[in-house]
Amino acid sequence: MTILTGLATACSDDNENKIQVQPHDQNQMMAIMHDMMDDMSDMKMTQDPDIDYAMMMKMHHTGAIEMAKLELTSGTDNEMKTMAQSIIDGQNKEIEQMDAFLAKNTPATMNMEFHMQMMEGMERMGKQADLQIINGNTDQDFATLMIGHPQSATEMAQMQVKARR
Repeated sequence: MTILTGLATACSDDNENKIQVQPHDQNQMMAIMHDMMDDMSDMKMTQDPDIDYAMMMKMHHTGAIEMAKLELTSGTDNEMKTMAQSIIDGQNKEIEQMDAFLAKNTPATMNMEFHMQMMEGMERMGKQADLQIINGNTDQDFATLMIGHPQSATEMAQMQVKARR
């Protein structure tokens, strides 16, 4: 019994090694992620894989940029801030490319299967983000959420390529 009491005391006094969790509804990074997901879910789909992909990726990139801006203003880790600036620069360039594509293209095909796959992919992305442990430390939360962000973008790109075959 003494050993158990000693272990319990040691564990309860060592807050530094405990995983700290912040509720998602109190976390600024997660609020940006949820806003992006809401925007993507509310988007009026054309059923054209190229047009819908470009519009969704613009929203996806905008979410990454907003998260990176929060990292720049609230983060403290120089490596994460450098990464955030790189994300902003890269995502802005890609948004410009998507804007140029959207300006000269209109929906030409309909692919309901692509639409359904994208909706399912967005749902998976949202669920995956909601499973992440976030703690209110901007640097850590940014790194955690940025791991899944490009993975979901890659999944969306693969769906778009498959739809065009």
